[in-house]
Amino acid sequence: MKTLKGPAIFLAQFISDDEPFSSLSKIAAWASKLGFAGIQLPIGNPDFIDVKKAAESKVYCDELKGHCSEFGIEITELSTHLEGQLIAVHPAYDKLFDSFAPEAVHNNSKARSEWASQQLRLAAQASANLGLSNQATFSGSLLWPYIYPWPQRSAGLVEEGFKELASRWLPILDVFDEAGVNLCYEIHPGEDLHDGSSFELFLEQVKDHPRANILYDPSHLVLQGMNYLDFIDIYRDRIKMFHVKDAELNSSGRSGVYGGYSDWLDRPGRFRSLGDGSVDFKAIFSKLAAYDFDGWAVLEWECCLKNQEDGAREGASFIKDHIIKVTDKAFDDFAAAPASTDVNRVILGIEEDRT
Repeated sequence: MKTLKGPAIFLAQFISDDEPFSSLSKIAAWASKLGFAGIQLPIGNPDFIDVKKAAESKVYCDELKGHCSEFGIEITELSTHLEGQLIAVHPAYDKLFDSFAPEAVHNNSKARSEWASQQLRLAAQASANLGLSNQATFSGSLLWPYIYPWPQRSAGLVEEGFKELASRWLPILDVFDEAGVNLCYEIHPGEDLHDGSSFELFLEQVKDHPRANILYDPSHLVLQGMNYLDFIDIYRDRIKMFHVKDAELNSSGRSGVYGGYSDWLDRPGRFRSLGDGSVDFKAIFSKLAAYDFDGWAVLEWECCLKNQEDGAREGASFIKDHIIKVTDKAFDDFAAAPASTDVNRVILGIEEDRT
């Protein structure tokens, strides 16, 4: 069995112009002071990582790692969530998602998707140069406006949507395969890959591609009313990354999993800081340890109530306390008796004891 690595922290919600979040070295020092051992790094801010340079230069990647190692911090994975989102965008979301891309490709969905594809290809090689095995992303979505079948979906709509989604991702997955890096889709509402069934539809279309894997975040399964522990049992071989994020789904007479267009604070389903929600992390960490999960436990802070720095500080301790240092012994070893084939045959009554 393997002991999970961690704690680490996803930086997407922390990077800013404010101190100490304005540079890689400063944020690494801050994370180290809180007790983190790793950082998960989005590729979108060149002040933190120039993804093109990282794809072309292992020396540059070694320098990035060196900046972090000064504070006892590792780069655990790269994140291409925003870039992955732009691989497939339904026209209803064009204006909203243009902000994820350079102005030069705004109002041009094809150019925007091509730009995003190139960013992912660069990130694959950057991950390889950094010595990383996994990378996080979103799948994007062509079908999300049709998640609830009213009016009735036209025959073949879902199949055509996943066929197109796969055609956009297959060449990228092949690049990741060449780089020796797993591409881990965060299973997330708003994406076409939002639960196990939709992931299976995608997997079928990409012909069980070995690099098509899962970033497991139980909070998104809680908010859909799913059994997030069974999910681990079913998809354990594809789960390569883990976001430690809490959530709660409170039964309400006014709204449910769709939230009634409410703000996050007023929704029945809300993200919470670690330990403040309803996720059974003891069971999750136990399952991942039992299944030899060989990855990092990475805090993602999203909370409608608690300050982000408090959530980070508390989260580092929370993860550290939940990581199970796996044993290399059986608890009943003390009672073990010497064994051999001859002894076992005697025990079974197959042969007489000749000692």
